[in-house]
Amino acid sequence: MMTRLSVNVNKVASLRNARGGNNPNLIQVVKDCESYGAEGITVHPRSDERHITLNDVYDISKIVKTNYNIEGYPDNRFLKIIKDIKPEQATLVPDAPDVVTSNRGWKSFDDNALLRNVISTIHKYGVKVSLFIDPDFKMIECARDCGVDRVELYTGKYAKNYLDNKETSVFEYIKASEYAISKGLQVNAGHDLDLNNLKFLKNSLSNLFEVSIGHALISDALYYGLEKTIKMYLNELK
Repeated sequence: MMTRLSVNVNKVASLRNARGGNNPNLIQVVKDCESYGAEGITVHPRSDERHITLNDVYDISKIVKTNYNIEGYPDNRFLKIIKDIKPEQATLVPDAPDVVTSNRGWKSFDDNALLRNVISTIHKYGVKVSLFIDPDFKMIECARDCGVDRVELYTGKYAKNYLDNKETSVFEYIKASEYAISKGLQVNAGHDLDLNNLKFLKNSLSNLFEVSIGHALISDALYYGLEKTIKMYLNELK
């Protein structure tokens, strides 16, 4: 199974915002990512607009040709974005407004009633829903019960432990992936994936549907160039 590569362009927006203006040109970067082989574009429009802005989300929707994935906490602002744009996928994350980046998946004590209502609403728009979770059986059951189409496994722990013992670091992800698939869910993965640890994860999770990668990929592009970097990541996913 070929795993889709979705490029998270948040960091491109961060670089642009550091100086104002439109350099780098986010829309051109999105077009280039797709032309270089990326199968998707991911954005995470936070309320403080410290990277992707609300205008960015709508502007990208007008030109994106591959799979558009919009991440965010499912508040009213997020739901309006999903209703207006109707992307291919909406990924629900439990981020508090002040966090720098997503640092955990949904927990069993989070508001499951909220999730069920939100997921039902998003499905009415014809949009697939992915739930950002840790590799935990209880959360996979929760995701299934809430009606999602996919789960995205938070791979921060895998990446942190990879250099110490890669077999140990991936073990719970293998079990979680197999369990999710047995429950009829597709499996995505994301957070701290890079050219060092991506291939091993891909080879370990035989039915991995999609990875979303931003920080490492954009950082690598500073050295290798965007086109070569995307091709390098795609090669890791073969």
